[in-house]
Amino acid sequence: MIEMLISRGNAMKTVGISIICKTPEPGKSKTRLSPPLSPEQCALISECFIRDLAQNIQVLCDKRGFTGYAVYTPVGSEEKLRGLIPDAFGLIPQCGGDLGARLLQGTKDILAKGHDAAFILSSDSPTLPMDVLEEAIDRLFAQDCVVLGPAIDGGYTFIGLTHAHERLFDDIPWSTDQVYRLTVERAGEISLPVFSASEWYDVDEASTLDLLQTELRGDGLPAALSGHMPMAAPATQAYLHKLQRSARQLLL
Repeated sequence: MIEMLISRGNAMKTVGISIICKTPEPGKSKTRLSPPLSPEQCALISECFIRDLAQNIQVLCDKRGFTGYAVYTPVGSEEKLRGLIPDAFGLIPQCGGDLGARLLQGTKDILAKGHDAAFILSSDSPTLPMDVLEEAIDRLFAQDCVVLGPAIDGGYTFIGLTHAHERLFDDIPWSTDQVYRLTVERAGEISLPVFSASEWYDVDEASTLDLLQTELRGDGLPAALSGHMPMAAPATQAYLHKLQRSARQLLL
């Protein structure tokens, strides 16, 4: 009944759902995955992550009448990026500054396009369950708050807002295990309620790459991640299979 009321109440709400990403380039993409991957392989797997996540977002957008975006860098890479994302996606160039400045400005830019809410997703979670994101969207409209998707490494896989609260992005040591905790603290400082969605994971180092491969093989996930159905990631799965096949051939 609650979900039905939320759905009815949000019938005319618009949401911009974006991936914050760097157009893949060898030596500049997914560098923490090298080793075990080469710089060229890091760029190619980054392409797969963006392709799969964007397609999953587009399915949700089609279902709910939302709009997808890529908040991207660098300017000038639009043609290559366009080949990775659905035609319906809009492009929003990132501003300068640290990740916090780019997340804040990306939120402002999405809201400025007339959306009632802005969601920004990490490009490092290609199998993020869309039911987790959909629940977060409905919670955001049920109560003015910040919604966060906690990551197992202490960061977050997504953030959603109806207003661009600058304090949420202030003085955060990005790319550390303190990001989620300190963001929750910042929300408390401005009396902004927090809704924490189900935990998921970013693929940004060898251990989480192993976790992704385990998931895509169908071998299961840790108990903390097992409450939702991961989304398909066909491009990522095909590329990882290709890498594994090549590695086996080298051993022959």
